[in-house]
Amino acid sequence: MKDYLIRRLIGTLPVLLLISLLVFLLIQAAPGDPTLMLLGEDATAADIAEAQRRWGLDQPIHVQYLKFLISAVKGDFGRSFKYSQPVSEVIVQRLPATIELAFFSVIVAMIFAIPLGVWAAARPNSWVDNLGTTFGLFGISMPSFWLAIMLILFLAGILNILPTSGRSTYGIAGEEITGFYIVDSLIQKNWAAVYDGITHILMPAVALGVNMLGILMRVTRSAVLEVMQEEFVVTARAKGLAERRVLWRHVVRNALIPVITVVGLELGTVLSGSIIVETVFAWPGGGSLLIIGLNARDFPLVTGLVMTYTVAFVGINLIIDALYAIVDPRIRY
Repeated sequence: MKDYLIRRLIGTLPVLLLISLLVFLLIQAAPGDPTLMLLGEDATAADIAEAQRRWGLDQPIHVQYLKFLISAVKGDFGRSFKYSQPVSEVIVQRLPATIELAFFSVIVAMIFAIPLGVWAAARPNSWVDNLGTTFGLFGISMPSFWLAIMLILFLAGILNILPTSGRSTYGIAGEEITGFYIVDSLIQKNWAAVYDGITHILMPAVALGVNMLGILMRVTRSAVLEVMQEEFVVTARAKGLAERRVLWRHVVRNALIPVITVVGLELGTVLSGSIIVETVFAWPGGGSLLIIGLNARDFPLVTGLVMTYTVAFVGINLIIDALYAIVDPRIRY
C-alpha cells in the first residue's frame, strides 16, 4: 500500500501544477488594479509605479508565475498586498478556525446521517424510510446561506439562545496554544470558554453540515440495502444471530467503503465551500479571508489560499485511500 500511496502522491503533482496556473491566470485576469484599491484614488503615478515594482506587478505574467511557482515549492506564497505579511503566516492564523468549523460540521452530519440511513435501510418502504428519505432530500436541497439566515433569525433573533456571529466572546478566551479555540480551552480547563466556543460554532456547523448530512444519509441507506442482499448476511441470519447484531456487525461494517468515500469528499468540499457560511456568521476563517483577498485583488493571498485548499483536498483523498484497507482487509492495492 505504501508504493500505491507514493504513486498517487506523484500523480497529484501535475494536478497541483495545473490548478496553480489556472488560479494565477484567473486572478490576474480579474478586473481591478490592486495598487489603486490599496493606495486609494489620491495615489500619484509615482506611488503606483513604486507599489507595482515592490510587489513585482511590473513584470510579465509568465515571470510572475515562475517566481510564484519556485517560491510555492518552498512553502512561500509571497507577501500579502493588504496585510503586508507573508501569505503563509496570514493563512496559518486563519486556517484553524476553518478546520475547526469543518470538523464540527462533519461530526454533526455523521452523528445523525449514519444511524438514520441504517435505520431507514433496515425498514425499507416504512414510515421510517420515508421520513429519512424526506429528511435526506431536504438536506441535499437546502441552500446553506438560506439555512444560516433562518438559524440566525430563529435561534438568535427569536429564542436568543445562541450568538449570531464571531468565534468567541470578548474577554473569555484564554491564551492561544494551537489556534483551535475549543481545543485550547480544553487544554487550559477553561470550561466557560469551552461552552462559549460550542455555542458560537453550533449554528455555523449545522448550516454547513446539513447538506453533507443529506448526502451521507442517502449513501448510507443505499449501501446498507445493497449489502443486506449478500449471501453472508443470509447465512448469518440462518445461524440464528440477532437482527441487530447482523445489521451493525456484518452489514454496516461492509457498507462503510462508500460512506468513507463520501465523508472524505464532503470534508474537502466543506473545507473549501465554507466561504458563504463564514461570511454570514462573520467566522474568522479561511473562507472569509478569501473574500477579503478577492475584494482587495490580493493576488498572492488568493492564490495561496486556493493552493492550500487544493493540497488539503488531495491529502484527504490519500487518507481515505489508506482507510479502505483498514476497514476492509480484502482490499489490496
